[in-house]
Amino acid sequence: MTLDSFLRVGETVTLGSHTFGADEIKRFAAQYDPQRFHVDEEAARHSVFGRLCASGWHTCAMWMRYNLATREDGGETGGETDGPTFGPSPGFSNLRWLKPVYAGDTITYTRTVTGHRPLASRPGWHIATVEAGGVNQDGAPVLFFENAVLVKAG
Repeated sequence: MTLDSFLRVGETVTLGSHTFGADEIKRFAAQYDPQRFHVDEEAARHSVFGRLCASGWHTCAMWMRYNLATREDGGETGGETDGPTFGPSPGFSNLRWLKPVYAGDTITYTRTVTGHRPLASRPGWHIATVEAGGVNQDGAPVLFFENAVLVKAG
């Protein structure tokens, strides 16, 4: 399997869907983003959001969870496990939380590898560029960011 075919350059891959429950939203927010509109339903009703909504960091963390699950369960390769080795990500850019994710919303996450190039400083390794996103149950975009990941060709 070539690196291009493994990465599925230009193809949007659906990573999975997640429904955000009120208790989950409050637990995540209490630990990582304790703003009142994420942890208190009454306070959220009186906020700009009008009701309880998930932290943007929570929506990003769930993207990563589904991204890794798709990669690790062979979902990208039809079950083959002899693909390339993934390394760390050097970062992301253009993070946008486009619409609030409310309790009860189901977000479907996607990833599109837009390209890759070899790294002169690390022979055998490439850097892949990725567009990541999520849409709610109505098809409205709620999350977008661009990121990169190091990949060692198999």
